[in-house]
Amino acid sequence: MTRSPGHQQWPDHQIREKHLQQRMQVRIGEDVIADSNDVIRVDEDGHPARFYFPRSDVRMDKLTRTDTHTECPFKGTADYFSVNSGRQRFEDAVWTYEQPYEEHAELQHRLAFYDDKMPQLQVLAA
Repeated sequence: MTRSPGHQQWPDHQIREKHLQQRMQVRIGEDVIADSNDVIRVDEDGHPARFYFPRSDVRMDKLTRTDTHTECPFKGTADYFSVNSGRQRFEDAVWTYEQPYEEHAELQHRLAFYDDKMPQLQVLAA
């Protein structure tokens, strides 16, 4: 892993990671997509809180990898998945950092969910 150009260029930009001490779930309606006791909450300046779930606690059979990639100057390259729930498909609604920059190594292989792309999505304490 390499050091982030974002943290070098904008040292005042804050990204705080916190391991939650509670069970969390991601639901779309009645469909449980993720269920974990090992969630990291990420609070980043200018962004809503996001919750990163270990891949092993996510229903990967509900996700389909897409060809979409984006670059975050602070965390690295994000790869995306679409979510299939019932008859609905939510494009590029989940992302992961396969090789994050060293400052955010704990996010590696975890998945986060765009609640703004899935109006029925609920991330909640179980």
